[in-house]
Amino acid sequence: MKPEILVLGQLASQSVMEQLEQHFQCHHAWRIAPPEQLAFVQSVAASVRGVVSTGSIGISEAQVNLLPAVEIVAVNGIGVDAVNFAATRPRGILVTNTPGVLTDDVADLAVALLLASARRVPALDQFVRNGDWARRVPIKPARGVRGKVAGIFGFGRIGQAIAHRLDAFGMELRYYQPRAVAGTAVTLSASLLALAEESDYLIVCAPGGAATRHSVNAEVMAALGAEGTLVNIARGSLVDEAALITALQQGHLGAAALDVFADEPNVPQALCEMSNVVLMPHVGSLTVETRHAMGQLVVDNLLAHFSGKPLLTPVA
Repeated sequence: MKPEILVLGQLASQSVMEQLEQHFQCHHAWRIAPPEQLAFVQSVAASVRGVVSTGSIGISEAQVNLLPAVEIVAVNGIGVDAVNFAATRPRGILVTNTPGVLTDDVADLAVALLLASARRVPALDQFVRNGDWARRVPIKPARGVRGKVAGIFGFGRIGQAIAHRLDAFGMELRYYQPRAVAGTAVTLSASLLALAEESDYLIVCAPGGAATRHSVNAEVMAALGAEGTLVNIARGSLVDEAALITALQQGHLGAAALDVFADEPNVPQALCEMSNVVLMPHVGSLTVETRHAMGQLVVDNLLAHFSGKPLLTPVA
């Protein structure tokens, strides 16, 4: 008999979804209208042994409490800050995520955002489309990146992949996180504030969660300065969004390039109205190749668990 799993979020790869159906009896909560989801979950809860979720959905204490037989939560994403570990740990519920397979595409997007902001790509695209070029309206010069300092907040797989790419652009590199990384030539700054003071571009790659909430605050943005640019491809919670808007409006921060926000998919109108802000809809890993690899890792972790084998990517 196939193990029963609760699928809280759709996976992008059709092949992966087909594999889930092949190996498990799937209960797809994401297909149910939100007002009816609780009743749906309650109707299948007693027999659910696994949960498939996403980084943004995670699993709440209330959901864990509804599932008396659940053994594993497989998260399609790196971030697990939406998983309530206070509820999963006492019951020995295993949690997996999908690290590694999305590193390159997320790093690529971080560099793309930095370049798009530095070279004013969205604003100049609009400049052409609205006829300003044809009308000979003066163009504000962009800024080069060679010789500038890129500070990376969070120097794990993605942070290091970004550093590798930016080194090819001739940028100087620094990083900050609480623990130093062995075997890197990149300079460790003394603090996040020091990193911002030393940088022209501050790239946020640190994990989300309570420990890092609003780490990038008004003081850090002021240290980055009126010519500085903030790039965030991590979690919206790391940045004090209200302080970010104020810093941009008052000229205390030069620009921002953002793939993540505090209350997704709701983006403050003030950010949408600024020409010095580049906005993306949380798509760092949204390529055909990466989303398939992520989904495959979800399936492989579930198959390993239910066949009694070690998990591929357990979360401690």
